[in-house]
Amino acid sequence: MSIYEELGGNTGIKAAVTVFYHRVLADELLAPWFEGIDLARLRSHQRAFLAAALGGPDLFAGRDLLGAHRGMAITDEAFDALLEHLAESLHDLGVRDELVAEVRARVDGMRAQVVSPASSPTPVGS
Repeated sequence: MSIYEELGGNTGIKAAVTVFYHRVLADELLAPWFEGIDLARLRSHQRAFLAAALGGPDLFAGRDLLGAHRGMAITDEAFDALLEHLAESLHDLGVRDELVAEVRARVDGMRAQVVSPASSPTPVGS
């Protein structure tokens, strides 16, 4: 069974993304990166991306991770905060610890495609 299936398929991914963005947008460190962003579109892309990344259907039609995050000056600190919010969101939904750890490891493996080697972070909305 894939991680996607263990999370409850499309329904589970949708719930996780909803809880995740609620947490992220309330985080003072992360919220500036999302100012002026079409959140409905972003949530849709995130659901499709996570589904594909976690072994579900590959319906993701967005830019690749590197292209989508280029120029955003995302730091390791911000990426770590995102990972923590994702893990907490999954825990809130009752996902078992071992599966949360698998999701974290899978997403952390994409860090180099998201984090920028920038000297000073400048969130997109700034």
